[in-house]
Amino acid sequence: MITGGDIAQLQGTPVTSIAPAATMRERLLLIVLYITVLASSVAFVEPSPHDAMMGVLAVACLIAGVHFDRRIALLVILLLIFNVGGVLSLLNVPGQEKTVQYTATSIYLMLAAIVFACLAAERTMLRLAALRAAYILTAVIVSIAGICGYFHAFPGAEDLFAPGGRALGFFKDPNVFGPFLIWPMLIVAERMIVRRATLLDLAIFVILMIGLLLSFSRGAMFHFAVSAAVVIVLAFLTAPSTRIRVRILGLTLIGIAALAALFALALSFESIAAMIKDRFHLTNSYDVGQGGRFELQELALSALLHYPNGMGPFEFSRVNGTQQHNVYLQALLVYGWIGGVSYVMMLAATFMVALRSVFVATPWQPYLITALGAFTGEVLEGFVIDTDHWRHFFLLLGIIWGLWAATAKYVRQKSAPISNGRAAYVHA
Repeated sequence: MITGGDIAQLQGTPVTSIAPAATMRERLLLIVLYITVLASSVAFVEPSPHDAMMGVLAVACLIAGVHFDRRIALLVILLLIFNVGGVLSLLNVPGQEKTVQYTATSIYLMLAAIVFACLAAERTMLRLAALRAAYILTAVIVSIAGICGYFHAFPGAEDLFAPGGRALGFFKDPNVFGPFLIWPMLIVAERMIVRRATLLDLAIFVILMIGLLLSFSRGAMFHFAVSAAVVIVLAFLTAPSTRIRVRILGLTLIGIAALAALFALALSFESIAAMIKDRFHLTNSYDVGQGGRFELQELALSALLHYPNGMGPFEFSRVNGTQQHNVYLQALLVYGWIGGVSYVMMLAATFMVALRSVFVATPWQPYLITALGAFTGEVLEGFVIDTDHWRHFFLLLGIIWGLWAATAKYVRQKSAPISNGRAAYVHA
């Protein structure tokens, strides 16, 4: 966890300005939040334990008196429009149980994003610390499971955690497992290059990096490269001193060299080298030709003109044999023109509020930098995969909007008069 001392050292903020000790209701909320995020890596069953815990978390929010901040109203409106489009598209596929379940999942993820936004908007550091600790722990556990599966650490490990020669941990798809690891990787990396590097953080990063590599996901690797670049640039631009900027540049170069060495070491394993050679091309056999990814996306573009209300969940894959693997086409095909446009507007609005708040020196600025970095990579990865039901995408979405709300309050309350020897923004 990031302590009050860490924050004070980074931002020059007095430790006394950090949120006070939690009440019993707040402690209960933190425990439920921790367990909910800890369960987020278990995604091989539907509904997952994380889905069940989200209901418990919502109840805990009510008990703890978590407020709805008006600054996240735009997010709520755009998510509502997006899901209204999804509900209307069900008219095209009546009587199909899976389609109703798909739409229900979309609505649930909308509510999850709103819950996380409300949580991050107040008592921010306490809740982010709990969330960070749980996310890093669960990412390490699922990475170790994937690594054990890939290297046949025990009988049956491959079938459980790395079927088909690709690590996926407790997920159903290695292309979702890989991106799930990226935000905790960025949190640890940002801490090492900006503040201090510990052996524990280094070990965590290496474990997560190996898990990401063994997923053999081209999209996830691209996602990580983009996200890491965004984090490094933002960390450099927001660094409070030249000394820290020099540290960031120096450790970034060292980190790149270390990653190159790790990659070279991985290539010394024949099975890893063969898989990388097979998968890491600009285009593969399933991308081009008849029935390939690119042809399907062309068919999807054509279908958009004929279905302004959307085709409905799974209808495109039923007609064409498989999905088009592009979340923006997915948004238009499944949620209709209304839903698709609202989805793009939601992404644009999220970048707008993130950029308005990420350059403000707040205690939670490192979280916002890493969340924006991970979100940027995920938005770009959406051009080659459907991310509209990725739970960690909606977690990032909610965190960014919640931190935007917290930052707006922080800026306003920081200039308020000091009362009773304590800054007025102590509860931000």
